[in-house]
Amino acid sequence: MRLNTPRIPALTPAEWSPKATEIMSPFVADGRDYNVFRTLMNHPDLAKRWLVFANHVLARSTLPEIDRELLILRIGHLCRADYEWNKHAEISRYLGMSEALISSSKSGPDTPKLQPFYRLLLTATDELHTDAHITDDTWKALSEHYSVEQMMDLVFTVGQYNMVSMALNSFGVQQDSPRT
Repeated sequence: MRLNTPRIPALTPAEWSPKATEIMSPFVADGRDYNVFRTLMNHPDLAKRWLVFANHVLARSTLPEIDRELLILRIGHLCRADYEWNKHAEISRYLGMSEALISSSKSGPDTPKLQPFYRLLLTATDELHTDAHITDDTWKALSEHYSVEQMMDLVFTVGQYNMVSMALNSFGVQQDSPRT
């Protein structure tokens, strides 16, 4: 974690405004009242609008789940966003992603024995992070596997989680307490 204490607090339910309580009700109901959401309750209007886009990227994207998670893990690592990386490593394991593939999100496209397609995904993430642009060679290679919609979802996935990483790091969102 870049910050040991939050700059913006993760509000408790007692501190939520009526609008925040309404926004958080589905998250509380299924046990997903994570610190990222609780922090965003400091600005419920922003959170409500961001959640629509975030929901598309995480749950309605045209990308296969494993591909999406690899992109998220890589950008989280590149942004040094421990909260994001840890949360999505947990999701990746739940989805059945191997520990080797999860680890490749840290070692990057030069990871030995990495499948060529996963190497492409990591390369695209690195290019977006470094230059805000996917090179022609990488685009062409990915386009052999992905539709136009999937290519768009790839760019927006990396962009969304780059932005989220910036917020998590700058706000000082702390790791969630283990569930009992």
